[in-house]
Order: sequence, then C-alpha cells, then structure tokens
Amino acid sequence: MRFASLGSGSEGNGLVVEGNGARPCRILLDCGFTLKETERRMARLGLAPQTLTALVVTHEHGDHISGVFKLARRYQLPVWMTFGTARGLEPGTTEGVELNYCEPGRAFAIKGLEVLPYAVPHDAREPVQYVFSDGARRLAVLTDAGSPTTHIIGMLDGCHALVLECNHDPELLRDSSYPPSLKLRIGGAFGHLANDVAAEILSRIDRKHLSCIVAAHLSRTNNTPALARAALAGVLGCAGDEVLVADQERGWDWTPV
Repeated sequence: MRFASLGSGSEGNGLVVEGNGARPCRILLDCGFTLKETERRMARLGLAPQTLTALVVTHEHGDHISGVFKLARRYQLPVWMTFGTARGLEPGTTEGVELNYCEPGRAFAIKGLEVLPYAVPHDAREPVQYVFSDGARRLAVLTDAGSPTTHIIGMLDGCHALVLECNHDPELLRDSSYPPSLKLRIGGAFGHLANDVAAEILSRIDRKHLSCIVAAHLSRTNNTPALARAALAGVLGCAGDEVLVADQERGWDWTPV
C-alpha cells in the first residue's frame, strides 16, 4: 500500500491511496480542485483519472468536495460518503453519480482495501475521517477535526502511517487579521487541530508500528512547516526533517505505508 497527495490545505485537498494486492485498487480521498486541476495534479503523480477505482469523501466543505462529482461523472467513478454529508449538498449535486453511503464505525471494502470511516468533531453535517488497510498495514488520516477524543485516539492506535492535521499555531492565529468569529471557528472544538493539539494526539496513540507521519492541512497564514515539524518531532524524538509536510501546491509524492 502507498499514498500520495494532490495538495492539502484550505484551497483544496486530495489524497490518493493505492493497494497492490490480489485485488489492486486506487482510491481518491476527497477532491477539492477543478476537473482540469485534478487531472494536472494526478498527472504529476503519473496517474490518469480513469485508473481510479472510487472516490471517498470526508465531509461537504468545498475544499474537500468541490471537484468530486465532476470527476465522478466524467470518469464514471463511484462515490462513498455518509448520509449526513449527502444531506448537506445542494439538490441535484449527485445526479448522474453512483452514490454509496457509509457509516462511522462500519468498515467496507473497495476491492482489496478495507475502508473504515470514523466520526470526528467538525462543523459539518456528518464528518468522518478514514483508516485504510490492506490486511497487513494501516494508513490513518485525521484532518478537519477540532479536538481530540478518546474515540479518535483508539482509531489511530497502531497505525503504520499517519496523515495528521497541523492546521495552525495558536499564537499566529490569535495575532492574525482574521475576524474574531473566524478565529473562534478555527480554534474551537469543532474547527481545526492546532500544532500543539496534533502533538498531544500523537503522544497519546500507540506508535509501535508508526514509520511515517505527514503533517497536513497547514494554514498558509497561521502556520509554517517549521512549526508543524517541530511540534510533531518533539513527540517522536526525531529531527524535524523526518516529518513530512503536505504542501498546498505540490502535495507530496508517493510514500509507502
């Protein structure tokens, strides 16, 4: 199993997860880019959209879902999301798309990959994040969550690779030019994970199998790669450059789980 990012941040998100077992498949988690931009970013990874097996969605915010249905219609790809996420869409959005519903806590299979959605606190209708497994190794993804929960910690325990949101530095957010209401939303219990909260989550999970971590969904305004790396490296006891950072423009290249 391996994974790569098309880009990560408030201007668009997309994560490709690939399983190469007896039943190979390629899943795109979220798509917050235009069709043309998605095709361009996939080509950068050596991929063509028609080689995707399915699209899986975390929630209905535009930076995660704006490109999902155009891509699905163009290439006849099935889409999975929670019922609540679907209810949060404009009427007609899913027309012409094979739409499948998933439930938090109930795993489902897409060819050779097991996909496990789990509930997270975020200001959306029924947001989830996912753990992917090929039966031998597990990739966990946690972005767009406002606060750690015992359930989240349990879902991340024992993963081999982790994509973890480090959205903002609390001081940079506090001193930013954002309006107070936006600061409260981002820093609130249903907003986004700060660097120190991401580090807290990392410190609480079972890391005995963890060999790869990626800091993701960084704010351009209220964070820096150096701050995100330092927060996570401090928990891991490693050099900062051992922590990968997802870029809004370039994402990151193929990484084995």
